[in-house]
Amino acid sequence: MNNNLGSKIYDLRKKNNMTLEDVGDIVGVGKSTVRKWETGEIANMRRDKIAKLAEALHTTPAYLMGWEEETETPSAENIIPIPKMAKIPLIGKIACGEPITATENLEGFVSAPENIPADFALTCKGDSMIGARILDGDIVLIRQQPDVDDGEIAAVLIDGEATLKRVHKKAGCLILNPANPSYEPIVITGEELADVRIIGKAVYFISQVR
Repeated sequence: MNNNLGSKIYDLRKKNNMTLEDVGDIVGVGKSTVRKWETGEIANMRRDKIAKLAEALHTTPAYLMGWEEETETPSAENIIPIPKMAKIPLIGKIACGEPITATENLEGFVSAPENIPADFALTCKGDSMIGARILDGDIVLIRQQPDVDDGEIAAVLIDGEATLKRVHKKAGCLILNPANPSYEPIVITGEELADVRIIGKAVYFISQVR
């Protein structure tokens, strides 16, 4: 890995207003690893990590690595067929900034690949999850479940209001972390925990072309 690659990673991260941790969460590595990529301390990257890093930074692996862009016309062998689609009920809205009142009224249906294990969909509002590439107006598909693993993104009801955050758990404490450094984590402790309910795990999102 050369310094040019590290500079590209750093510049794109700043351009996308992302922290080291934001990038690491998407790629599946710690923030110290992302820092070492930027400084050139890590000389090699696995190809799957290159692909995830490029996706996180909204660029291509070819740009990051200085490879020649592929310009060939896809052949029948490398065209991925459109998957079978299913209709997912779209209900209410969910906040990606300050929580808004959850209104579980059916607004319509969205189409998604039928292999996505989702029970309902919500429209995101706000920019607190941009580090996870979830933007204002995106549709997030939710698998209904009462709990999620530490670090997963979930739809959470707080005293009747809904928000989408990355959930972290500690003894006697629930931390709802945004993916935007402009927002503070929501820390819930003590009796407040009784007013909090995880309503499902975010499993897929549909974004507009911007």
